[in-house]
Order: sequence, then C-alpha cells, then structure tokens
Amino acid sequence: MNRLKLAIVSCGFLGCSPFAPGTVGTLGGVAIAWALRGLDHYWAWTLGVCVALYVLTRPLGKWAEEYAGEKDPGIFVMDEVIGYLITVAWITGPSYLTLAVGFFVFRLFDVWKPAPARRMEHIPGGDGILLDDVVAGLLALVCVMVPARLLIDAQWNFLG
Repeated sequence: MNRLKLAIVSCGFLGCSPFAPGTVGTLGGVAIAWALRGLDHYWAWTLGVCVALYVLTRPLGKWAEEYAGEKDPGIFVMDEVIGYLITVAWITGPSYLTLAVGFFVFRLFDVWKPAPARRMEHIPGGDGILLDDVVAGLLALVCVMVPARLLIDAQWNFLG
C-alpha cells in the first residue's frame, strides 16, 4: 500500500528523482497539459483535473510527511503538478512555447515563494503541502497571461 501511495504523491515516481524532485515532478504537469490540449473547453478540463488531483492527494499529505520524516517532503510533487496546470489553464490548449514559458515561470514562483504562497506553507498536512503551489500557480498564470494578452491586443491593433 505504501508503494501505491508513493506512486500517487510522486506522480508516477517522478518525485523520487535524486536531483530537483520538484522540477522533475513538474514535468508530470507538462505531460497532463499536453494530453488535454486538444479537448474542447481545455481550461475546464484542466481545472477539473486540478480539483481531482487535489482531492486525491490532500489526504496523503500526512502520510507523505511521516513516510519521508519531514514537512512538505520532496517526494510529494503533485502540488507542483497542480500548480503548473493552473499556470497553463488558458482558454485554449497550450502550445510548445506556452508549456515551456509556463514551466519556467511556475518554477520561479514555486522556488521564490512570494508572501501569499509562503503563508500557505504554515497550514498543516496536505493542505499546506498543496496550497503554496496553488498560489504560486495562480501568480504565475497572471504573469504569463497579462503579457500574452497585451501582445495579442497589440497584434490585433497593428493588423486592424
């Protein structure tokens, strides 16, 4: 049973990487976003997956902390997966460029942990593990969408 729990919280053992497990684990989010990209209502599917992953992994937070012997253990990377998916939760499916930019912007916010995200770390158990990355994903989404939206508007103004 521990192996199954580990497989879930580590996104198929990506979080068991001996180096940068959070960065490697985020690649699970990239794969999910890529798999969902062609679906109608991509953003709704993406947010639905985020909710499902949150509900599935939240109760495993305490187990992961006990298993690893530390708070917010590196093996628990479903928080990175969820945060990344929020970052790329656009209206339409992401391009290669969006996937790459979203990856780097999300990782920046996840490592930097601005104040709103850092406060979430103080919440115990699964919610504390997950919510800091949810906030990092929301901040990254804004940072990726605003410039993209301005570029789109500028392009239309230039062409129109």
